[in-house]
Amino acid sequence: MSDLAVNDGSYQQLLDRIGECLALGRQQAFEQVNSVLVETYWQIGRYIVEFEQAGKERAEYGSKLLQVLSRDLKAAYGKGFSRSNLQYMRLFYLNYENCQTLSGKLSWSHYTELLAISDDLARSFYEQQCIQDRWSVRELKRQKDSALFERVALSKDRAEILALAKDGQRIESARDVVKDPYVFEFLDLPDRNYRESELENRLIAELEKFLLELGKGFAFIGQQYRITLNNTHFFVDLVFYHRILKCFVLIDLKTQAVSHQDIGQMNMYLNYFRAEENMKDDNEPIGIVLARDKDEILVEYATGGISNQLFVSRYQLYLPDPEVLKQELRRLLEVNDG
Repeated sequence: MSDLAVNDGSYQQLLDRIGECLALGRQQAFEQVNSVLVETYWQIGRYIVEFEQAGKERAEYGSKLLQVLSRDLKAAYGKGFSRSNLQYMRLFYLNYENCQTLSGKLSWSHYTELLAISDDLARSFYEQQCIQDRWSVRELKRQKDSALFERVALSKDRAEILALAKDGQRIESARDVVKDPYVFEFLDLPDRNYRESELENRLIAELEKFLLELGKGFAFIGQQYRITLNNTHFFVDLVFYHRILKCFVLIDLKTQAVSHQDIGQMNMYLNYFRAEENMKDDNEPIGIVLARDKDEILVEYATGGISNQLFVSRYQLYLPDPEVLKQELRRLLEVNDG
């Protein structure tokens, strides 16, 4: 082929189309192989459970069954049949007795992480979030460790908690994008007081992880976003745009307990963005004052009468105690049940 043909735009289009076709084919092949592997492990789990339930004569195998089975399968078929992996296959079948409910979007590694969650509601929630947001296994582990389900569920009533577990987190209103607390353990900072600029810069340096903690739909717009009123400059710490709610999200960081002045300042920012920054199709902006601590009564009085979508949340630099959150969630479900 001549150099003229090689440099022709139509030839480049040919290369691009072939490249896209290959990428799509490889992805589909990977998903197909993954789907077959997951279904195979489910079938193995079924065989194990059916063998255990086949009668009294099988009871003598007891806890030794998986150990012996692991030894013989590894000898015959190689790696992948450790006792722990066989135990996961058994649990896989017991927790997903209908093979049709399995998602082809999740890998076996996803399912082993999910099977380690004993609470059915929490497991269902994380499964739906993995599917919807295409979490990697690493992202799933991080969200589990940060007790995302409990943190989100504690702000809801029983019906909302059950819907959250069944369908995952739906973004339909401003309140759906706000957490309390936010967890910044990925910064790996000692638990002490920091300057606001220092904390802000560390969050931007770890922007990918910060966006994961914020939740789906956030797009970063700017840091120290300047607005000018009567020749006086003000700076919003962090500005995002939410693709689902179609609105700006403003975040102001406070390394001390939130004050009523902080809330008033955010309200001013929201008024400015609504009047000066919003485009025709943008919805009302959301403001989050993210503080080290907050007085609930002060926040109640300071936000009373404010029509803007303004929220005050806490942040913490270490992972919450999942057991404490689980106990609080159980108490909430019992209260709602009563």
